[in-house]
Amino acid sequence: MSVLEIRGLRAAAAGVEILRGVDLTIASGEVHAVMGPNGSGKSTLSHVLAGKPGYTVLGGTVTLDGVDVFALPAWKRAQAGLFLAMQYPIEVPGVSVESLLVEARRAAGGDVEGVAAAVVAEAARIGLDPVLLERSLNVDLSGGEKKRNEMLQLAVLAPKIAILDEIDSGLDIDALRAVARRVQEATVESSLGVLAITHYNRLLEELRPDHTHILAKGLIVASGGPELADQVEAEGYAAFLPAEAA
Repeated sequence: MSVLEIRGLRAAAAGVEILRGVDLTIASGEVHAVMGPNGSGKSTLSHVLAGKPGYTVLGGTVTLDGVDVFALPAWKRAQAGLFLAMQYPIEVPGVSVESLLVEARRAAGGDVEGVAAAVVAEAARIGLDPVLLERSLNVDLSGGEKKRNEMLQLAVLAPKIAILDEIDSGLDIDALRAVARRVQEATVESSLGVLAITHYNRLLEELRPDHTHILAKGLIVASGGPELADQVEAEGYAAFLPAEAA
């Protein structure tokens, strides 16, 4: 079993402290949803975990199976088993998804023989038109197609922990269901642990979390089960804001 353990995480961007002491533990097969209002630090959390430049860690620790994540550059974090599905997947002209995954597997010392077949199989499973596999990565794809492509990559790479940064952004209901279903299946098939960051309950109606957390002003201010997301949907975030913010 794999465990991503976040303890007392504090981080800043452009000299402003955004995360002020985040504690989370995500284990294999678990789905943790992190919700919160705009500016609460949700995307900052995903970026700091993945190693995006421009952020300064001020304190705390993050370990993956006991290994210090902050001691690793971004590419080694990926090889160690962290996967970031971005809110806005980037386009990479001249590079196909198959080429990307072959090189990722090769760099990690894995077998590349079955990648091509796995890409085709996962495209069919996620509902991604196989014609799109011939294009450069994400080039001229719709928002929904890009998110399906992200899930294809996740399935083929089979990471330990997936950080999903608002994967529901811009998706119609069919794409949302396809993406959420594939993530849910991966928690069973490959014991994927999931940190799903979202604004809305819509994603969590399809991807039912084991644990729901409310992030406000850089702090986890409430934790519970799926019912917590239902409460937010009904009442909003005001009841969960720290006293100084309220």
